[in-house]
Amino acid sequence: MAHHHDHSHDIASERIGWAFFLNLGFTIIEFIGGWLTNSTAIMADAVHDLGDSLSIGSAWLLNKFSNKGANQHFTYGYRRLSLFGAFINSVVLVIGSVWVLVLSVPRLFDPVMPVTEGMLALAVLGIAVNGYAAIKLSSGKSLNEKVLNWHLLEDVLGWVAVLVVAIVLMFVDWPILDPILSICFTLFILINVVRNLVQTVRLFLQGAPDKKTQTKLTEVLIEPQEISTAHHVHYWSLDGEHHVLTAHLCLAQELNAEQVIALKQRLADNLSEYDLAHTTLEFEYPQEQCRDG
Repeated sequence: MAHHHDHSHDIASERIGWAFFLNLGFTIIEFIGGWLTNSTAIMADAVHDLGDSLSIGSAWLLNKFSNKGANQHFTYGYRRLSLFGAFINSVVLVIGSVWVLVLSVPRLFDPVMPVTEGMLALAVLGIAVNGYAAIKLSSGKSLNEKVLNWHLLEDVLGWVAVLVVAIVLMFVDWPILDPILSICFTLFILINVVRNLVQTVRLFLQGAPDKKTQTKLTEVLIEPQEISTAHHVHYWSLDGEHHVLTAHLCLAQELNAEQVIALKQRLADNLSEYDLAHTTLEFEYPQEQCRDG
């Protein structure tokens, strides 16, 4: 079983690695192509693909690190690296998006006709490369592969839009379509990136992943009649998917060892539906003073 798990993990890592190098190589071609064709739409899509390359690269590294357990240096393991990757990814995309807007907005008032043949060729290549990478990841079963596959399919649709605009521009002299498309791409990227950035920063600051869930968890903790109150309830997330709960629980009465063990088991059963990665509960006896105040 362990050998099979390691083998499937290696295959997933290999697929994600393929998608990363394919996407990164094509992103470089896009930036060069956008500059040569004078197309801000291609530049905008290049920024989008750069973000996807960073996401795939982060996922690839995380996929490699995820097998490593906790140690003395990283007592919760390495899952929090994904948050760090998401933060860097978001910052790079915000900077790239602002740069594309600086290029695109003046073009609305002074449109410049891009090299439509070059746009068309890059669009066809973009559909082929991203489509191939999506097919490569489509057979994957891991969460990383499924999420990245949607990113790549989104890219394919973006290149279809570039292809349509390129074909239209070959027959109609409407150069303003290029900056309009690039601005639409960029605003779409920015809206999603800013939302993700806010969520990432909140998780970095150890904010609760979900307020309603935190309220429910507190209710679950004080539900047993043996517990009077709960305090120092901390609910936070390692990476947005794996959550941690710690709490001090005040006992309503003196309990012997067997009763404490039974209470722990009942709490574990009640908390099981919340799929917590780590849970630490400390019991305080009626006459005991909380050492944390």
